[in-house]
Amino acid sequence: MVRAVVFDVGETLIDETRIFTRWAARLGLPAGTFLGLIGACAATDRPLSDAFAIARPGIDLEAEIARWAHDDPEGLRENFDADDLYPDVRPALTALRDAGLAVVVAGNQPPQARAALEAMGLPVDAIRTSDEWGVEKPDPVFFARVADLAGVPASDVAYVGDRLDNDVLPAADAGMRPVLVRRGPWGYLHAERPEAARCAVVDSLGDLVGLLAR
Repeated sequence: MVRAVVFDVGETLIDETRIFTRWAARLGLPAGTFLGLIGACAATDRPLSDAFAIARPGIDLEAEIARWAHDDPEGLRENFDADDLYPDVRPALTALRDAGLAVVVAGNQPPQARAALEAMGLPVDAIRTSDEWGVEKPDPVFFARVADLAGVPASDVAYVGDRLDNDVLPAADAGMRPVLVRRGPWGYLHAERPEAARCAVVDSLGDLVGLLAR
């Protein structure tokens, strides 16, 4: 029985379109070109960082982020806010809590992401990031931390994410119930793979109540 639902962040709760469109402008590329590079990386199992390296060979991403912060200290830059939430997020999280499930957010995110998420006033019980834990998905230690945070055995946790490799299959290996949300470049592509048969696939977070709250 599922007693806690844990969510990834990027392309699960947060639509990253605006983030990568701003990055395209920063890198001097048309938005469609940079988004296409991201999609190509998703399709060929290359890390997201390769899209930046292809767009600007030799880029030092951390140094570029620091320069961007200096150039535009008041802008969102590579960050997100409540305007980037997918529209089904608040209703789905509320419905899950109303159904008696614990709701947690835990994903691979930089230090500022937790404050950004907390500022949204989401109906969740806890928010944590890989940065503060010092471990990233798909490391099994991350998912052990998830279960500890949820306060229930791993077998009672559903982990919801947009990627098979980073999110739902490692969660399944940790004993959790895996749920793939089919959105974002990885979500659409990974839903077509044979390995997706190991998890539930949903097109909206609104489908989770009927799937999990039984």
